[in-house]
Amino acid sequence: MSKNQALFERAQRTIPGGVNSPVRAFRSVGGTPRFIERAEGPYFWDAEGKRYIDYIGSWGPMILGHVHPEVLEAVQRVLAHGFSFGAPTEAEIEIAEEICKLVPSIEQVRMVSSGTEATMSALRLARGFTNRSRIVKFEGCYHGHADSLLVKAGSGLLTFGNPTSAGVPADIAKHTTVLEYNNVAQLNEAFGAEIASVIVEPVAGNMNLVRATPEFLQALRDRCTEYGAVLIFDEVMCGFRVALGGAQAVYGIKPDLTCLGKVIGGGMPAAAFGGRRDIMAHLAPLGGVYQAGTLSGNPIAVAAGLKTLQLIQRPGFHDDLAKQTRKLVDGLTAAARDAKVPFSADSLGGMFGLYFMDQVPGSFAQIQQGDTKRFNAFFHAMLDAGVYFAPSAFEAGFVSSAHDDAVLDATLDAAHGAFASLAA
Repeated sequence: MSKNQALFERAQRTIPGGVNSPVRAFRSVGGTPRFIERAEGPYFWDAEGKRYIDYIGSWGPMILGHVHPEVLEAVQRVLAHGFSFGAPTEAEIEIAEEICKLVPSIEQVRMVSSGTEATMSALRLARGFTNRSRIVKFEGCYHGHADSLLVKAGSGLLTFGNPTSAGVPADIAKHTTVLEYNNVAQLNEAFGAEIASVIVEPVAGNMNLVRATPEFLQALRDRCTEYGAVLIFDEVMCGFRVALGGAQAVYGIKPDLTCLGKVIGGGMPAAAFGGRRDIMAHLAPLGGVYQAGTLSGNPIAVAAGLKTLQLIQRPGFHDDLAKQTRKLVDGLTAAARDAKVPFSADSLGGMFGLYFMDQVPGSFAQIQQGDTKRFNAFFHAMLDAGVYFAPSAFEAGFVSSAHDDAVLDATLDAAHGAFASLAA
């Protein structure tokens, strides 16, 4: 028995499914999950000492690669002064100022510890601001595991084929309207004055990478303005990943509230939500919408996130990141074409999507038409070759600034072999 198998069997005795987040269990792709011992740059090593080129990057945060020396130094410096205080620090002001500078739609911001906290709190705030209950979300978009957001969601729910989650009361789910992503006509028909908020991933990453059309996002902005609803961009995944100012900078559309996470923690547990000052003024202690967190603004997470945000502002950073990501997807597409395997790929900034279908999908329904069996075979062929993609056909991938040409070339060499085996 391998060490990874032994650890997995041991884990299942005390942890449900053996993992602390469902997709990590490899249930959709089969096989044994790899237990990771260490990471550096674009690589990590499993419990047996095997090295992998990492294309999940902790599901997005590691935009600089693992254990970046300047981020490590920033964290070590703060560690010497204390782990957590439960009281405000100057560093919290600094990261708030940095976020507001980089994302102009955010006038004030509140730090939390996870993306789920950010989206849950933003929706509560939107309901308190509008004094309405109904929210609108879109098929395949995942906004964390808060009850009202697990209806036709992406990420693990899509991976395991669950349209909703057990344990969500019908009385809560009934306040959520689910519409088709990128369907402007359906959006216009469904909109009304009872809607408190619309929440959307402007670049979806949890049903794989699916871009919103500019027309769709503009229609969201127009309808929310017309009916006084709060438009929330969930940029937990795409924020600072697709561009320095997030997807809203790419599309030129200004939401009322934005949810951030992943990159702003630099690999530590940190997230945030923020937006218009008049909306944020409804948060306690100023207003009646309550939100709190013992570890919100944790000094270690803030140090890692602030240093990461500073480093990604270097001139040309996102252009270089986008170039490398595009080189990866173009190379994979060419390898599949050579092997005559139906395949397409897309990227934006440092995010990418791989689809075992002829065309890049634009909706939840289209994404479900992909060949998951072929994806699973490809995943394991690449894993055997030392390349770690997301263990699900419904998750985006991530490139870091540490993924240089040599790393990409090694990936593409492995891909030629993987696609050839699929063709055979």
